[in-house]
Amino acid sequence: MPFPASDTGAPVVLDRREGPHGEVVLRRRQTGGEPVHEIIANGCFLMDTSDGRSERLLVDAASGALETGNVAPSLLIGGLGVGFSLAHAAESEHWRHIVVVEREEAIIEWHRSGPLAAVSGAALGDPRCVILHTDLVEHLRTTEDRFDALCLDIDNGPDWTVTEGNGELYSPAGLASCARVLKPGGVLAVWSAQPSSAFEEALRNAGFSGVRTEEIRVARGVPDVVHLGVRPA
Repeated sequence: MPFPASDTGAPVVLDRREGPHGEVVLRRRQTGGEPVHEIIANGCFLMDTSDGRSERLLVDAASGALETGNVAPSLLIGGLGVGFSLAHAAESEHWRHIVVVEREEAIIEWHRSGPLAAVSGAALGDPRCVILHTDLVEHLRTTEDRFDALCLDIDNGPDWTVTEGNGELYSPAGLASCARVLKPGGVLAVWSAQPSSAFEEALRNAGFSGVRTEEIRVARGVPDVVHLGVRPA
C-alpha cells in the first residue's frame, strides 16, 4: 500500500477505507520530531501515537488487579488501535498468551505492512501474540477460550461509542459476555476518555466485584480513566 511522503502542516490522509462498520481513516501529522499517526472512525477521533500512557496503563491496571496466584496469565485485548496495548503486553514476560480482536481489516493491515508497524512490529512476531479479524461483541458471545484478563479499548468509553452497535458491549448482556470469557478471578479493564459512575454501577449490577476507576492524567481536560472489575471466583 503506497503512503504519501512526509510533510508538515495539516494532517495528511494516508489511507481511507469504507467497511461494514463505516469509514476508517489513517492520518499523519507533523508537529516537529517524530510524525504522529491518527485513527479516525466515522469522523470520530479514536487515538494517535503521540502518547501511549493510557493504553499501557490499561494493561498494567488489569495485570495489577489479578490475584498473585495467577501464574503466566492470558490476556484478551479488544481493539488493536495504534498498537500500544499489544506492544506493551508483549514487552513483558508476564503474559503467557495474548489475543487481540480487531474488526477493521484496514487497521490490521496498517500494522502488518504500514506505518503502525513501527509501534507493534515486535509484538506481531511474538509467538505468544495472535490477532483475530472479527467483531468483538460476537467473539465474546461465541468463543470457547477463557482468559485471566480482558482489556477493552474499542471506543472513547462506555458513554461515547464509535458505532451504535458497540453500545451492546456495555449493556447487561454485553457485560455478561465479558464475564463469560473470564476465568474466575479474572479482570475486566475498560478504557474511557472520561469517568462514568453509571458504568461503575453497571459493572456492579453485572456481578463484578472490586469495581474501581483509575485515572490517567492528561495535558488538558478531565483525566482518561480505566474502569476495573473482577469476576468473582
